[in-house]
Amino acid sequence: MNALPLKFVLVFAAFFSVASALACQCPPSSLSIDECNKYEIIFKGKILSVKTCGDKFGEAVFEIEDLYKGNASKNFTVLFECNTECYQQFLAGEEWIIYSRYKQVNNAKMDWCSRSRKFFNNEGEDFYAVNYGNDYYDEVKFLQENLGRHRFMPDSVKDSGDRNAIPSTNQTIILFVCSLLAIILFYWLFNKYFKF
Repeated sequence: MNALPLKFVLVFAAFFSVASALACQCPPSSLSIDECNKYEIIFKGKILSVKTCGDKFGEAVFEIEDLYKGNASKNFTVLFECNTECYQQFLAGEEWIIYSRYKQVNNAKMDWCSRSRKFFNNEGEDFYAVNYGNDYYDEVKFLQENLGRHRFMPDSVKDSGDRNAIPSTNQTIILFVCSLLAIILFYWLFNKYFKF
């Protein structure tokens, strides 16, 4: 009768040891200018909405409160992977300090092993303080004093518009006709003024 609970305990211990071996292990980092130089964009903001991972990335739209480094509009999208050991859930209403690199002009890709950290109302829950050696407020103070606050990009600058859109059939015909007329005009002017 004692063999069944003993087998259960052994299976549980084996599962737990394998799971802990595969757990997230990020390299330690310290709060410094050198650490900040590793990132292209650093900001503090609240999550407005979250789209869970579809094909490859999830999306969290932030309302940036303080922009410390980089260029971004007031509302900025952060892409994140869900299928990694270090994945943490983003929830609307949470406040984060994000350290990231741009994926495109108007979004960044989250690296879960960056210095990014969430704000906790209860300081006892802030496991980042143990890992990073400083609390959330010390981090904000450091960023404000050493990097300063930057202006947001206007929304019109952030939108790339349809610069890479394929022209319609009518636009293609008009471009072709104008190009052909320009070539004929150039040929006529060249032959008129540069005869050999």
